[in-house]
Amino acid sequence: MSFESLGLHPSIIKALTEAGYTKPTPVQEQAIPAAIAGRDLLVSSQTGSGKTAAFMLPSLNRFAAGAQEAPQGKTPNQQMQAARSKGERPRFSPAKPKMLVLTPTRELALQVTTATDKYGSGMRRVKAVSILGGMPYPKQMQLLSRNPEILVATPGRLIDHMESGKINFSDLEVLVLDEADRMLDMGFIDDIERIIAKTPATRQTMLFSATLDGMVGNMARRITSDPMVIQIAGSASKHENIQQRVHFVDDLSHKNRLLDHLLRDASIDQAVIFTATKRDADTIADRLNIAGFAAAALHGDMHQGARNRTLDSLRRGQVKVLVATDVAARGIDVPAITHVFNYDLPKFPEDYVHRIGRTGRAGRNGIAVSLVNHSESMNVKRIERFTKQLIPVDIIEGYEPKKTASAAKRPSRPNGWRPGDGRSRPPAKPGQRTFSKPGAPRKEGATGGGYKGNRASDARRG
Repeated sequence: MSFESLGLHPSIIKALTEAGYTKPTPVQEQAIPAAIAGRDLLVSSQTGSGKTAAFMLPSLNRFAAGAQEAPQGKTPNQQMQAARSKGERPRFSPAKPKMLVLTPTRELALQVTTATDKYGSGMRRVKAVSILGGMPYPKQMQLLSRNPEILVATPGRLIDHMESGKINFSDLEVLVLDEADRMLDMGFIDDIERIIAKTPATRQTMLFSATLDGMVGNMARRITSDPMVIQIAGSASKHENIQQRVHFVDDLSHKNRLLDHLLRDASIDQAVIFTATKRDADTIADRLNIAGFAAAALHGDMHQGARNRTLDSLRRGQVKVLVATDVAARGIDVPAITHVFNYDLPKFPEDYVHRIGRTGRAGRNGIAVSLVNHSESMNVKRIERFTKQLIPVDIIEGYEPKKTASAAKRPSRPNGWRPGDGRSRPPAKPGQRTFSKPGAPRKEGATGGGYKGNRASDARRG
């Protein structure tokens, strides 16, 4: 199937051809014709499947004829200039976008805006802007003064402009919730509900999510009308084009030495290292720069301008290793990323799938490596259950862990102890001293030191 067969406007086909797009992905094949027909959509598709084009191409197609044939009225900025020329006091008219895309993070919003500019390069009158936190307020006012047709925003900052009367959704035709599951995980449910309440009931709604179950499913049913459900691949996709492996480490020193060794692999074009904290992202990036790597950190505490410069450097190839937290790295789409390293395992298996999806984009091959302490072996098991796929354990000569992977995953237990037999610990060996719980009476004839706790803490326990 070709993009021409999907019924897209010639100007969009030309832009796709110039951008090197040859044929639609599975999610685009199903979503684009349905969206052009005006259907509401509920789409579950894995990261890197081309979902941005799946909702943006039919929306641009909707605006194409009007954008090239019908002249537009004056923008709010032009209205203010005309008022000044007449000696009148300029009044700011609110922007009235025709399309709104809500995203969970700034990076994803910028990615969607960049993709929109690419797809709509042949449509001169269609403008797309990003409204998000971390951007200077005057800059956002300048963007809104252009009265853009397409608005891409994070919920929190959008609420600010709505309440101040800078945005009006009375003319909205299309509403898109991108990565809806992530927005709900981040606590945006109330903001999303408030935004949707300000949009016309006649709008077309498209929701994209890793899962359509639970809270996401409940919200989806409330905000859509007779939606078409498209499930290309669940978030637990096997990512068969991504080679996954686990390296067990004994301690922090062992982890750092192993990471340094792995990053010197000549097959690495660019890599992303995921950390649990912003401080670790900065620390590791500094350490890697000292070691000779072109590294940079990316996290939520950075000013938006600094984050944009870091991502631009990554796309241009000036940054070879990006050290990032989950929220900051959401939505990164750089084809040259060949490796993903989990310096820290994520809290949720779903985040593991999104992390490794930063490599192997659009069918390319990639490698995902997790550096795991022995005590975290159960977290690996949770990820394996979620993805329904075993992750091989790898050992590099000279960097072997002191414990074996099997011992780390399955701790040995003395004979005579069985899970669920009512005992919280294995039975004591002959002559072994035993300890009873605080406040519990010592058994008659018992020997040994008994429980010796902190008296102050015991008193607090009552």
